[in-house]
Amino acid sequence: MMRRWLLRLSLWLLLAPGAAFALPLLELDVKLDPDRRRLEASASLPVSGPAFRFVLHPSLAVQRAEIDGKALRVRPGNSANDLREWRIELPSAGGRLRVDYAGELPPLDRQRDHRGVLTAMPPMASAEGSFLPAYGGWYPHPGQAHSYRVHLSLPASQRGLVPGNLLSESLPSAADARYRASIDFPHASDGIELMAGPWIMREKRHRLPGGEEVAVRTLFDAELDATPGLSEGYLEDAARYLSRYSAHIGPYPWRGFSIVAAPLPTGFGMPALTYIGRDVLKLPFIRATSLGHEVLHNWWGNGVRIDPAQGNWSEGLTTFMADYAYREDASPQAAYEMRLSWLRDAAAVPAAERKPLSAFRYRTHAAGASLGYGKAAMLFLMLRDDIGEQAFARGIRLFWERQRFRAASWDDLRSAFEQASGRSLDGFFAQWLQRADGPRVRIAAARSVAGGTEVTLEQEGQPYDLRLPLQLQREEGKAGMAGIELHVVRFGERRRSFLLKSPADAVRLDPDLRVWRELDAAQLPPIWRQWIAARAPRLVVLSADGRTAEAARALAAALFENPPKEADLSGLREGREPVLLVGLHAEVDQALARTGLPARPADPGTRGSAQAWTIPGIAGAPVAVVSAADAEALAALSGPLPHYGGQSWLAFEGRRAIARGAWPALMPAVPVRP
Repeated sequence: MMRRWLLRLSLWLLLAPGAAFALPLLELDVKLDPDRRRLEASASLPVSGPAFRFVLHPSLAVQRAEIDGKALRVRPGNSANDLREWRIELPSAGGRLRVDYAGELPPLDRQRDHRGVLTAMPPMASAEGSFLPAYGGWYPHPGQAHSYRVHLSLPASQRGLVPGNLLSESLPSAADARYRASIDFPHASDGIELMAGPWIMREKRHRLPGGEEVAVRTLFDAELDATPGLSEGYLEDAARYLSRYSAHIGPYPWRGFSIVAAPLPTGFGMPALTYIGRDVLKLPFIRATSLGHEVLHNWWGNGVRIDPAQGNWSEGLTTFMADYAYREDASPQAAYEMRLSWLRDAAAVPAAERKPLSAFRYRTHAAGASLGYGKAAMLFLMLRDDIGEQAFARGIRLFWERQRFRAASWDDLRSAFEQASGRSLDGFFAQWLQRADGPRVRIAAARSVAGGTEVTLEQEGQPYDLRLPLQLQREEGKAGMAGIELHVVRFGERRRSFLLKSPADAVRLDPDLRVWRELDAAQLPPIWRQWIAARAPRLVVLSADGRTAEAARALAAALFENPPKEADLSGLREGREPVLLVGLHAEVDQALARTGLPARPADPGTRGSAQAWTIPGIAGAPVAVVSAADAEALAALSGPLPHYGGQSWLAFEGRRAIARGAWPALMPAVPVRP
């Protein structure tokens, strides 16, 4: 899930660190009737100059504009990017402008996926749910950063909210049949989202470690609300996450937190709430993973904003303190598997598409996810290992104290950790942020010497300054150390030898994968990400049946980020670009035998209606296989398979993955010579 990061440049310049300006207050009175899709609203904001220009969605029209009760001239203008421009001529003295506008909003479009950051979304309304996006033109934007206060009026069956602090709320009664709420956002904002739906509200009052009380809410439709334990579980888990991060970072910046059910496939984190597709909310793992991630975004991303001119640190820090931290809580093995997945994902990105971490702004494809989430999270892991847990914790709290409700950069993070650790971190951040490549380091030699073991390390290319773990292994029963012993060395040259004062029979380099680096192909068995992100993938359709062949091509179009080139079995092993074989079970098994490729593996075997696997350990072009019982089973994979890039093999029953896994990593030990 991701927050909307695509913002107008003028707003970002105003929100940059150190910018000094008075925030204009935008006040909105909004009456929404979703059954009729009718919006009636008044906007009040300070203006100056000869005219005020703004845009609205074409479904909305200005009815009146005035300052101090005096009507002003309103001119509709041209339409562009699905929005229409309006111009209001202002008196020379300016003042506080009131704009009344209304219209019938477009209906809810169930085919629209709101997760696309670059997709322009119109305001949409219906009885089952309404979403008015920040840049959908549902209100007159002041054209600069602003604070806001929104007063909502909805029918008795509806509830609604915008990001911010709830000032007041009145439920429908005999005296007033409408739901009303006022929400305040006193900080710099780049835009306002409005959400409404036929929700049942459940609330838990929760006291945080600092003593402040917050209201934790679920706003679920009747079916979700009736699911046993679902609302209660979300309330308990959200409260637990709020306490966790308040203790680790600093005071929670809002008065409440709401989990809001969206009628569409949505995943947004906003100040004081998360807006998640109702079908996603049912998934059992969301509370243990994504919910905590979205809660933490109230500190990183919404409490401290990013400065996009210097990169997006927020997703990496949130991934490290949420997703990865939960794996650490579970077990060392679970944390290791996530680190391995980051390195696997990075290795699957073609070299020509790799960029420095400083260039990451938001995720649009697999390469961006590997960079802005995986590598960035690994940076924070390496930083914690380097400066120690106590200094890292102090740096986190210091960064929050300095930057809350400001736009911050990687430089601001570096400064906070430098003060917390008492040392310069310029070199550390420079190499991990500015370089697109990764360290390529190996054990060149290991030999027994008087006093211990001499290990010689080498780096290819321009050396990184690395804190490298070396694991010494000694056979049981031998003199000296027995078992495993871990040493850490600082290595910043092309080649250097280290004397480790323990005898050993073998040495492993960073066996727990705590250093971001480029591993060789033998260490990183293939995962589906390599096919998804391939620059020039190849497709071999094994079936002559028209419906099956059509389903195979549709699957390839959904899976690959770049269009595949169709090939045949005769050229299968030529070139180096990944190949995807697709066909029915008998066709796949015959093709594997004919080309000399390994037969169908035990995992996934023949489980389910379709299987997908990559083939490890073969020379030449990487090969992956999709095998299905029939055309329908093959067609069912177009939706789910692209979401399993971190896996090596899967078995499906229809659209549901019933088994999955990744081939094991190989981290060989280097023998110590006499």
